[in-house]
Amino acid sequence: MFDSNTQRVSNTRMFAIVAGMAIAVMTTVPLRVTAAVQAARDQKATVDIMLTSKPSPPKTGENTFEVMVKDAAGKPITDAEVTAMFVMAATKTMPEMKNNVTLKHTKEGSYTGSGQVAMAGNWDVTVTVKRAGKELGSKKFPITAK
Repeated sequence: MFDSNTQRVSNTRMFAIVAGMAIAVMTTVPLRVTAAVQAARDQKATVDIMLTSKPSPPKTGENTFEVMVKDAAGKPITDAEVTAMFVMAATKTMPEMKNNVTLKHTKEGSYTGSGQVAMAGNWDVTVTVKRAGKELGSKKFPITAK
């Protein structure tokens, strides 16, 4: 048989062990997250990417997309390869849809191209900027097509 004092000591020891483990986890995880967050900030700081469409918001069918690309100093990047990947998530009744649009440099860091939006609804557009095959940056834009 256990008396209440023995049970209390066991519970206290168990609490101390669990609390110690939680503190150990809490002190190591933020360091890893902080390093990952800093790396992401450094990546984003190299390129500024803005996306617009004509019409705005985009409609089902053919649309014109324009991406403005600037370096960290705000200077237009004029020699990049720019693509926009459109993704509509799968639903219970429909598989995932994707469409890739290649944009051409037109002027002062502006890249333009036309592409199809297959249907109305929510899309995630990931714009990727590369130079000589190396990614300079990317940015994800949520859009709602009409």
